[in-house]
Amino acid sequence: MAYQTIRYEVIDSIAILTLDRPDVSNGFNIPMCEEILNAIQLAENDETVKILQIQAEGSVFSVGGDLVEMKRAVDEDDIGSLVKIAELVNNISFALKKIPKIVLMVTDGAVAGAAANMAVAADFVIASSKTKFIQAFVGVGLAPDAGGIFLLSRAIGSNRASQLAITGEGLSADKALEYGIVYKLAEPEKLEKIVAQVLKKLLRGSVNSYAAIKQLVWESQFKDWESYRQLELAMQESLAYKDDFKEGFKIVVSESIHDTSGGSFFFPNYEVQDFFVIHDGGKSEHLNFNNTDSVNEVKTNVSAAAVSSQYFTAAFID
Repeated sequence: MAYQTIRYEVIDSIAILTLDRPDVSNGFNIPMCEEILNAIQLAENDETVKILQIQAEGSVFSVGGDLVEMKRAVDEDDIGSLVKIAELVNNISFALKKIPKIVLMVTDGAVAGAAANMAVAADFVIASSKTKFIQAFVGVGLAPDAGGIFLLSRAIGSNRASQLAITGEGLSADKALEYGIVYKLAEPEKLEKIVAQVLKKLLRGSVNSYAAIKQLVWESQFKDWESYRQLELAMQESLAYKDDFKEGFKIVVSESIHDTSGGSFFFPNYEVQDFFVIHDGGKSEHLNFNNTDSVNEVKTNVSAAAVSSQYFTAAFID
């Protein structure tokens, strides 16, 4: 299968799956989800593969759902396509948990929405200090997908899981390490070295032992996934057809303030930390203002970053 949205290669018993849509911040659409599932199956069936490594091209690991596709679906009232994506991302998390081989995820930059929950499905996450995990659902009237609550509540406890989901607050790499979501933390320039060290250690272990451990963990914690999956998908479908979602998404786009001089939109009266900017042509870029508490600073920076006369933004707000 020739992939269009990901890259897949096997090097020294490691299957490397790279999300490769940096122009839309590696947002998930239907073709990308289907290709990821195909690659996971390839890794599972390949007897030479001991470890599946997942990484991403670009400065953003993933924005979660493809914002360009979400805008199209809302504009055209094609909500069914978004429900299909919700089904597929749940299947991806399921596959990552069920595969009898080690899954190691390498993150750098924002890991939002479904991608944040796929990270919890991985066996090991090695994160750069620039990583931030974001449950980006409640702001647009949705609930976590990709098995989010099922995975998070088991990983960090039900209270912390519900607090992250309800507030939509970003989880820093440091805090994710403390919570146990992240296995190793590294400065960006040392990330590759730390990954290599962990891989070297894991490659020395027994694949039969790894498979047995993963099966035991599954039986002890995750064997009722299917019943949860049905509930999650039913709720996602119900929420996606409600006005809360449609209006919430449109507010992110149309009720931000347009700066005609720079062709930009910005969000008033908030401390904005992460912008995902979608240009007219579908290109996406990530702008980060970790210490910004001035809307004028955001306005100035976004305007300066404009590469076309019009674009809209989606932001995650802490």
